[in-house]
Amino acid sequence: MTKLTAVVLTYNEAQHIEACLSALAFADARLVFDSFSTDETMTLARRAGADVVQHRFEDYAHQRNAALEAVGEGWVLFVDADERVTPALAVEVRAAIERADAVGYRIPRDNYIFGRLTRGAGWYPDYQTRLLQVGRAHYDPARQVHEVVLLDGPLGTLREPLVHHNYRDVRQFMDKQRRYTRYDARMLYEQGLPARARQLVLQPLRHFRWRFLTLGGWRDGLHGLRLSVLMAWYELQKYRELRRLWAENKNGAGSAPTPS
Repeated sequence: MTKLTAVVLTYNEAQHIEACLSALAFADARLVFDSFSTDETMTLARRAGADVVQHRFEDYAHQRNAALEAVGEGWVLFVDADERVTPALAVEVRAAIERADAVGYRIPRDNYIFGRLTRGAGWYPDYQTRLLQVGRAHYDPARQVHEVVLLDGPLGTLREPLVHHNYRDVRQFMDKQRRYTRYDARMLYEQGLPARARQLVLQPLRHFRWRFLTLGGWRDGLHGLRLSVLMAWYELQKYRELRRLWAENKNGAGSAPTPS
């Protein structure tokens, strides 16, 4: 039987780690790849029977690549601490790696946002490429957030979803989006995308329309409306941050990238 290692990247995940590892009991090995947690994450992981490796966090792409190197052979299933593998998905994962008609498989996710299953506004199927053949996959080091997997071979798709307990409340949602906004603005700046005043109006409106209408946020009622408005707000913040980066450059705070 092909070896399967379930890998969980952690930093202060004591709240989730036991339930996450319990759902991964079907794997041949469970590895908690920890970024020097200061809570009980490591103690709880070892108590649950998982192996624990501590590795200094640089960014998500480098962390996942380091975990792949640590495993060394077989297949890896990456699962976040706030995700759960259902029994049906476990069976499908096992069948996929024995069939091996691809070197990586993407998995849909059921996202629970503010405690509610969310199917519209872009949160379903929310495919994540998480089942990887070691030695045939790595993460693009240039994509430090919203990681991108590069495969040496075909990509397959599983049907059973991961369960993701995503964004427990509005405060957590806003904290994460602020971080993503800064990163995305920096990426646009480094690509040389100019910051125009009209973007502050047009881009949030387009984003709201895309989330609420095109991606079906309306199907989730007021919940979908709130999420679409929040994402449009952070689209506005992204372009405000982009304008700030260009203004700093204009004032001599840095060198301008070459527009693409």
